[in-house]
Amino acid sequence: MYELAEPIGTITFSEVPNEAFMALGMRTYWDGYFAGRAAPLGLAPAEVVHAVFYNFADGEVARHIPWVWGRTTPQEAIAVREQGSAAALRQMLGELADSPGLVRVADLATRAAVSAPTEGRPLYAGLRALDVPEEPVAKLWHAATLLREHRGDGHNAVLVTHGIGGTEAHVLVALSLGMRAEEFGRIHHLPKARLAAVVDGLRGRGLVNDDGGFTDAGRRLKERIEDLTDELAAPAYDVLGADELDELIAGLEPIAAALQSADD
Repeated sequence: MYELAEPIGTITFSEVPNEAFMALGMRTYWDGYFAGRAAPLGLAPAEVVHAVFYNFADGEVARHIPWVWGRTTPQEAIAVREQGSAAALRQMLGELADSPGLVRVADLATRAAVSAPTEGRPLYAGLRALDVPEEPVAKLWHAATLLREHRGDGHNAVLVTHGIGGTEAHVLVALSLGMRAEEFGRIHHLPKARLAAVVDGLRGRGLVNDDGGFTDAGRRLKERIEDLTDELAAPAYDVLGADELDELIAGLEPIAAALQSADD
Protein backbone atom coordinates (compact mmCIF):
# COMPACT_ATOMS: atom_id res chain seq x y z
CA MET A 1 0.00 0.00 0.00
CA TYR A 2 2.87 2.35 0.70
CA GLU A 3 4.25 1.83 -2.79
CA LEU A 4 0.82 2.44 -4.35
CA ALA A 5 -0.31 5.43 -2.27
CA GLU A 6 3.00 7.25 -1.91
CA PRO A 7 3.23 8.43 -5.56
CA ILE A 8 -0.22 9.99 -5.25
CA GLY A 9 0.53 11.82 -2.02
CA THR A 10 3.90 13.10 -3.18
CA ILE A 11 2.30 14.84 -6.17
CA THR A 12 2.10 17.68 -3.65
CA PHE A 13 5.81 18.27 -4.04
CA SER A 14 5.76 18.55 -7.83
CA GLU A 15 5.97 21.52 -10.17
CA VAL A 16 2.30 22.54 -10.46
CA PRO A 17 1.67 22.94 -6.69
CA ASN A 18 5.06 24.60 -6.32
CA GLU A 19 4.17 27.18 -8.95
CA ALA A 20 0.88 27.86 -7.17
CA PHE A 21 2.75 28.57 -3.94
CA MET A 22 5.29 30.75 -5.72
CA ALA A 23 2.38 32.81 -7.03
CA LEU A 24 1.47 33.56 -3.40
CA GLY A 25 4.86 35.16 -2.86
CA MET A 26 6.88 32.23 -1.58
CA ARG A 27 10.62 32.70 -2.05
CA THR A 28 11.59 29.09 -2.68
CA TYR A 29 10.20 25.60 -3.09
CA TRP A 30 10.76 25.01 0.62
CA ASP A 31 8.58 27.95 1.63
CA GLY A 32 5.69 26.32 -0.21
CA TYR A 33 6.58 22.91 1.20
CA PHE A 34 6.40 24.09 4.79
CA ALA A 35 3.35 26.29 4.24
CA GLY A 36 1.37 23.48 2.62
CA ARG A 37 2.42 20.59 4.80
CA ALA A 38 2.30 22.48 8.11
CA ALA A 39 -0.97 24.27 7.38
CA PRO A 40 -3.18 21.64 9.11
CA LEU A 41 -1.31 22.48 12.34
CA GLY A 42 -2.47 26.10 12.17
CA LEU A 43 -0.12 28.85 13.28
CA ALA A 44 2.14 26.49 15.16
CA PRO A 45 5.62 27.88 15.94
CA ALA A 46 8.72 26.52 14.24
CA GLU A 47 9.58 24.42 17.30
CA VAL A 48 6.31 22.51 17.03
CA VAL A 49 6.58 22.02 13.26
CA HIS A 50 10.15 20.82 13.71
CA ALA A 51 9.02 18.28 16.31
CA VAL A 52 6.14 17.00 14.18
CA PHE A 53 8.11 16.81 10.92
CA TYR A 54 11.01 15.28 12.88
CA ASN A 55 13.60 14.72 10.16
CA PHE A 56 14.79 18.25 9.38
CA ALA A 57 18.09 19.50 10.74
CA ASP A 58 18.13 22.14 13.47
CA GLY A 59 17.25 25.57 12.12
CA GLU A 60 15.80 24.42 8.78
CA VAL A 61 12.15 24.80 9.78
CA ALA A 62 12.74 28.22 11.34
CA ARG A 63 13.93 29.59 8.00
CA HIS A 64 10.36 29.20 6.72
CA ILE A 65 8.02 29.12 9.74
CA PRO A 66 6.59 31.61 10.67
CA TRP A 67 7.82 33.69 7.69
CA VAL A 68 5.37 32.02 5.30
CA TRP A 69 2.42 33.10 7.47
CA GLY A 70 3.25 36.69 6.61
CA ARG A 71 2.51 35.86 2.95
CA THR A 72 -0.45 33.50 3.28
CA THR A 73 -2.70 31.86 5.89
CA PRO A 74 -3.00 28.20 6.82
CA GLN A 75 -6.50 28.16 5.33
CA GLU A 76 -5.27 29.56 2.00
CA ALA A 77 -2.27 27.24 1.97
CA ILE A 78 -4.56 24.23 2.48
CA ALA A 79 -6.72 25.30 -0.46
CA VAL A 80 -3.74 26.06 -2.74
CA ARG A 81 -2.11 22.75 -1.87
CA GLU A 82 -5.26 20.75 -2.60
CA GLN A 83 -6.04 22.54 -5.85
CA GLY A 84 -2.46 22.41 -7.12
CA SER A 85 -2.03 18.76 -6.19
CA ALA A 86 -5.32 17.74 -7.80
CA ALA A 87 -4.41 19.66 -10.96
CA ALA A 88 -1.02 17.96 -11.12
CA LEU A 89 -2.53 14.53 -10.52
CA ARG A 90 -5.17 15.06 -13.20
CA GLN A 91 -2.50 16.21 -15.64
CA MET A 92 -0.32 13.17 -15.03
CA LEU A 93 -3.17 10.63 -15.09
CA GLY A 94 -4.72 11.79 -18.36
CA GLU A 95 -7.82 9.75 -19.26
CA LEU A 96 -7.57 7.74 -16.03
CA ALA A 97 -8.57 10.87 -14.11
CA ASP A 98 -12.11 10.66 -15.53
CA SER A 99 -12.56 6.91 -15.29
CA PRO A 100 -15.33 5.36 -13.16
CA GLY A 101 -12.70 3.17 -11.56
CA LEU A 102 -10.95 6.19 -10.06
CA VAL A 103 -14.16 7.26 -8.33
CA ARG A 104 -14.41 3.86 -6.66
CA VAL A 105 -10.72 3.86 -5.71
CA ALA A 106 -11.06 7.33 -4.19
CA ASP A 107 -14.04 6.17 -2.12
CA LEU A 108 -12.27 3.06 -0.84
CA ALA A 109 -9.05 4.93 -0.09
CA THR A 110 -10.97 7.60 1.78
CA ARG A 111 -12.77 5.03 3.92
CA ALA A 112 -9.39 3.70 4.99
CA ALA A 113 -7.83 7.13 5.34
CA VAL A 114 -10.43 8.49 7.76
CA SER A 115 -10.70 5.36 9.88
CA ALA A 116 -7.27 5.14 11.51
CA PRO A 117 -6.61 6.09 15.13
CA THR A 118 -5.39 9.65 15.67
CA GLU A 119 -3.77 9.16 19.07
CA GLY A 120 -0.12 10.10 18.98
CA ARG A 121 -0.37 11.20 15.35
CA PRO A 122 -0.50 15.02 15.29
CA LEU A 123 -0.08 15.66 11.58
CA TYR A 124 -2.56 12.97 10.62
CA ALA A 125 -5.02 14.33 13.19
CA GLY A 126 -4.66 17.83 11.74
CA LEU A 127 -5.45 16.51 8.27
CA ARG A 128 -8.39 14.51 9.58
CA ALA A 129 -9.95 17.76 10.83
CA LEU A 130 -10.15 19.06 7.24
CA ASP A 131 -13.12 18.53 4.94
CA VAL A 132 -12.77 15.67 2.47
CA PRO A 133 -12.92 17.01 -1.11
CA GLU A 134 -15.89 15.90 -3.19
CA GLU A 135 -14.18 15.96 -6.59
CA PRO A 136 -12.78 12.42 -7.15
CA VAL A 137 -9.22 13.31 -8.16
CA ALA A 138 -8.83 15.73 -5.25
CA LYS A 139 -10.47 13.17 -2.98
CA LEU A 140 -7.97 10.50 -4.02
CA TRP A 141 -5.05 12.84 -3.41
CA HIS A 142 -6.45 13.81 0.00
CA ALA A 143 -6.88 10.16 0.99
CA ALA A 144 -3.33 9.30 -0.09
CA THR A 145 -2.01 12.28 1.87
CA LEU A 146 -3.88 11.18 4.99
CA LEU A 147 -2.48 7.67 4.66
CA ARG A 148 1.00 9.06 4.03
CA GLU A 149 0.99 11.29 7.11
CA HIS A 150 -0.58 8.57 9.26
CA ARG A 151 2.29 6.31 8.28
CA GLY A 152 4.78 9.13 8.78
CA ASP A 153 3.60 9.88 12.31
CA GLY A 154 3.95 6.18 13.14
CA HIS A 155 7.41 6.09 11.58
CA ASN A 156 8.51 8.98 13.78
CA ALA A 157 7.26 7.13 16.85
CA VAL A 158 9.33 4.09 15.85
CA LEU A 159 12.43 6.24 15.30
CA VAL A 160 12.02 7.86 18.72
CA THR A 161 11.56 4.45 20.33
CA HIS A 162 14.85 3.27 18.85
CA GLY A 163 16.74 6.47 19.65
CA ILE A 164 17.22 7.50 16.02
CA GLY A 165 17.21 11.25 15.39
CA GLY A 166 16.04 12.96 12.23
CA THR A 167 19.42 13.33 10.53
CA GLU A 168 20.41 9.84 11.69
CA ALA A 169 17.29 8.48 9.98
CA HIS A 170 18.42 10.01 6.69
CA VAL A 171 21.86 8.49 7.12
CA LEU A 172 20.30 5.06 7.57
CA VAL A 173 18.24 5.54 4.39
CA ALA A 174 21.35 6.60 2.49
CA LEU A 175 23.25 3.53 3.64
CA SER A 176 20.34 1.26 2.71
CA LEU A 177 20.54 2.70 -0.81
CA GLY A 178 24.27 2.04 -0.98
CA MET A 179 25.12 5.75 -0.69
CA ARG A 180 27.39 7.64 1.65
CA ALA A 181 25.64 10.14 3.93
CA GLU A 182 27.16 13.16 2.18
CA GLU A 183 25.74 11.95 -1.16
CA PHE A 184 22.13 11.69 -0.01
CA GLY A 185 19.91 14.48 -1.34
CA ARG A 186 18.04 15.30 1.86
CA ILE A 187 21.20 15.90 3.92
CA HIS A 188 24.03 16.46 1.45
CA HIS A 189 23.78 20.22 2.03
CA LEU A 190 24.54 19.96 5.75
CA PRO A 191 28.02 20.95 6.96
CA LYS A 192 30.46 18.08 6.53
CA ALA A 193 31.51 18.29 10.17
CA ARG A 194 27.90 17.91 11.33
CA LEU A 195 27.31 14.89 9.11
CA ALA A 196 30.59 13.35 10.20
CA ALA A 197 29.52 13.75 13.84
CA VAL A 198 26.22 12.02 13.14
CA VAL A 199 27.93 9.11 11.38
CA ASP A 200 30.49 8.89 14.20
CA GLY A 201 27.63 8.66 16.69
CA LEU A 202 26.08 5.78 14.75
CA ARG A 203 29.50 4.14 14.54
CA GLY A 204 29.85 4.44 18.29
CA ARG A 205 26.56 2.58 18.69
CA GLY A 206 27.82 -0.24 16.50
CA LEU A 207 25.45 0.57 13.62
CA VAL A 208 28.02 1.85 11.11
CA ASN A 209 31.38 0.25 10.32
CA ASP A 210 34.76 1.88 9.81
CA ASP A 211 34.12 2.16 6.06
CA GLY A 212 30.93 4.15 6.60
CA GLY A 213 28.56 1.31 5.71
CA PHE A 214 26.08 -0.77 7.69
CA THR A 215 27.18 -3.24 10.30
CA ASP A 216 24.94 -6.29 10.66
CA ALA A 217 23.39 -4.63 13.72
CA GLY A 218 22.73 -1.45 11.75
CA ARG A 219 21.07 -3.35 8.93
CA ARG A 220 18.89 -5.27 11.37
CA LEU A 221 17.86 -2.05 13.10
CA LYS A 222 16.90 -0.43 9.80
CA GLU A 223 14.80 -3.47 8.86
CA ARG A 224 13.14 -3.52 12.29
CA ILE A 225 12.22 0.16 11.99
CA GLU A 226 10.64 -0.41 8.58
CA ASP A 227 8.76 -3.51 9.75
CA LEU A 228 7.33 -1.72 12.79
CA THR A 229 6.37 1.26 10.62
CA ASP A 230 4.41 -1.12 8.40
CA GLU A 231 2.70 -2.66 11.43
CA LEU A 232 1.65 0.75 12.77
CA ALA A 233 0.33 1.79 9.34
CA ALA A 234 -1.78 -1.35 8.87
CA PRO A 235 -4.78 -0.44 11.09
CA ALA A 236 -5.86 2.20 8.57
CA TYR A 237 -6.97 -0.65 6.29
CA ASP A 238 -8.82 -2.72 8.88
CA VAL A 239 -12.09 -1.02 7.97
CA LEU A 240 -11.98 -2.63 4.52
CA GLY A 241 -12.99 -6.21 3.90
CA ALA A 242 -10.55 -8.54 2.14
CA ASP A 243 -12.37 -8.16 -1.19
CA GLU A 244 -12.46 -4.37 -0.83
CA LEU A 245 -8.75 -4.24 -0.07
CA ASP A 246 -8.02 -6.36 -3.12
CA GLU A 247 -10.22 -4.02 -5.16
CA LEU A 248 -8.38 -0.99 -3.82
CA ILE A 249 -5.00 -2.49 -4.66
CA ALA A 250 -6.14 -3.46 -8.16
CA GLY A 251 -7.52 0.04 -8.71
CA LEU A 252 -4.40 1.79 -7.46
CA GLU A 253 -1.97 -0.24 -9.54
CA PRO A 254 -2.70 1.42 -12.92
CA ILE A 255 -2.74 4.83 -11.24
CA ALA A 256 0.68 4.27 -9.65
CA ALA A 257 1.97 2.91 -12.97
CA ALA A 258 0.71 5.98 -14.84
CA LEU A 259 2.42 8.29 -12.34
CA GLN A 260 5.65 6.33 -12.60
CA SER A 261 5.48 6.51 -16.38
CA ALA A 262 4.85 10.25 -16.27
CA ASP A 263 7.92 10.72 -14.07
CA ASP A 264 10.15 8.67 -16.42
